[in-house]
Amino acid sequence: MTSPTPAETPVKSIVIASDHAGYRYKRRIIEYLTKEGYQVEDMGTDSTESVDYPDFIMPAARAVAEGKYTRGIVLGGSGNGEAIAANRIKGVRCAVCWNEKSARLASMHNNANMISIGERMVSLHDVYEIIDIWLSTPFEGGRHARRIEKLDE
Repeated sequence: MTSPTPAETPVKSIVIASDHAGYRYKRRIIEYLTKEGYQVEDMGTDSTESVDYPDFIMPAARAVAEGKYTRGIVLGGSGNGEAIAANRIKGVRCAVCWNEKSARLASMHNNANMISIGERMVSLHDVYEIIDIWLSTPFEGGRHARRIEKLDE
């Protein structure tokens, strides 16, 4: 029997981390998710003072890979560096999401257990939509599962 996919496992806990450029959205997302009933763990950073994103993103990704959290959200200016950092951790599938369609496909086709969002790229209103869609869209499996298994080999 294979382990459950994120879509089959109820999302109970979400880890979130950012660099300085994603800090403002991170605070707002924590408030939003908490109001929606999620347990959210903030792994930093704690201000808009310049930091190196791997110092915060990689520990969050490790926590998802180790199963301490069901899902993870990372933020930066563009979201690209943060996704690259998260994807260095085996077992993490972090997708950069910039709109509803990219969020839907991240879950549906890529079984993404983390998403990365660029604060300089997406409106806060769209961020909430992206997160809701990512959390609620099931993984299709089928041909996509075969591809994910190849990534995990």
